[in-house]
Amino acid sequence: MTTAERPTGLYRSRDGMLLGVCKGIADYLDISLFWTRMLAVLFFLFSGLWPVGGLYLLAAMVMKPEPVVPFASAGEREFYDAYVNSRGLALHRLKHTFDHLDRRIQRMEDVVTNREYDWERRPHKS
Repeated sequence: MTTAERPTGLYRSRDGMLLGVCKGIADYLDISLFWTRMLAVLFFLFSGLWPVGGLYLLAAMVMKPEPVVPFASAGEREFYDAYVNSRGLALHRLKHTFDHLDRRIQRMEDVVTNREYDWERRPHKS
C-alpha cells in the first residue's frame, strides 16, 4: 500500500483477535502488536477485569472499523469518515451527487433527442 492509500487514523482492525482494538492501536502507533497485547493483558490482571474490560469495550464501540478497501483519494477517506460518523449525512451527499449526475444525463438526452439535432455532425468512429 502506498502512503496515499494507507488509512491514517485510529481504526479498529477487522482481523484482530478480540474486536481488533489492540491491533488498531498497534498499527496507529506503529508499535509491535505483541507488546500492545501484553500491555492490555497486564492492565487486565493488575487493575481489575471490570474497569479495563469496560474501557476496552468502550474503545471498541468508539473506534471506527478499518476500511475494507484502501483509500484511493482524500475524497474517499472523507466519505468513509463521514459515513462512519453519520450515515444520514453520507447518504445525503450520495443523493446529491447522483441527482447532479441525473440532471447532466437528462441535459445530454435532451440535446440528442431534439428534432434540430444534426445527426450528420455527430462524431464518427474512425
